[in-house]
Amino acid sequence: SEYEKVRERVANRKPRSRQLAYARSIENAPSLDWANYQPPCPSFLGTRVFDSFPLEDLIDTIDWTPFFITWELAGKYPKILEDKVAGEQARELFSDAQAMLKRIVDEKLLTARATIGFWPAARINGDDIAVYADEDKTSQLATLHHLRQQTEKPNGKPNYSLADFIAPIESGVQDYIGGFCVTTGHGVDELAAEYEAAHDDYNSIMLKALADRLAESFAEHIHRLVRRELWGYADDENLSNVDLIREQYRGIRPAPGYPACPDHTEKATLFKLLDATNGCGVALSDNYAMTPASSVSGFYYSHPESDYFAVGKIGRDQVESLAQRKGETVSVMERWLAPNLSY
Repeated sequence: SEYEKVRERVANRKPRSRQLAYARSIENAPSLDWANYQPPCPSFLGTRVFDSFPLEDLIDTIDWTPFFITWELAGKYPKILEDKVAGEQARELFSDAQAMLKRIVDEKLLTARATIGFWPAARINGDDIAVYADEDKTSQLATLHHLRQQTEKPNGKPNYSLADFIAPIESGVQDYIGGFCVTTGHGVDELAAEYEAAHDDYNSIMLKALADRLAESFAEHIHRLVRRELWGYADDENLSNVDLIREQYRGIRPAPGYPACPDHTEKATLFKLLDATNGCGVALSDNYAMTPASSVSGFYYSHPESDYFAVGKIGRDQVESLAQRKGETVSVMERWLAPNLSY
């Protein structure tokens, strides 16, 4: 009977993951060997601005797969161009995109601007990172607050937090963190408005989709420059564009609002550290959206074991701790972390 089938389905369902107490999840942090590791020192401390980056340098590192998703065509690039169902439409879109890209570059219709920074840093209070103005750590600029995985892990696997990838203050090891904000969005709204005034929605959507792709490519390009030269911990890196898009390199660039740091409010601290609005003309709205829209921001971590992960569901005990550390109310943090709450 239908009832039997339902009962069987329920019985076969995976048991829900158990949640650890927050204090217990901190105890289960990964143990990195700081005693035998020397963190790389960046080539400068503080911020640096890239004012008008050559757009033509960003074409080769474009990841085209999300571009087709914008047009509701599912499939990986370049295979999608030969797809039996979507291929013809994909080829037409791709051809139009190339023509518009050429125009964007030739006529400098958009401007690529970036601000990046490096600062001495140390892990404090379990899941926070203190950011300093100098290596003596006499002047603290900011505190970054991170979240930790709280789901019980199988067979000795750790519960990760981004704070784990920075040397703890008690280790005495000199470590650093980086930050970035890049944009290719200056000029988009004006141009899109012209298309829309002429009832040309197709080219308006095309322009915004390409600006988004260029912004992601710019983030990739600057991160490579950081790894190879500006932080210089992978100066012998020689990856193909495919490997770059697959992120086959050392270090990570997690962004606030994404699975490893789902708290959007951390963008405010990042933007203050970078002075991003003055540096590259990107502002934050009241709900922490970046304007112009085709912008990407986040942090740089250099540790060879640093990796992406999803924080997942967290308990009220962790939210209370975070609210206290941030000087916020629990209800405000619950609003920002609603998708991650297990209660």
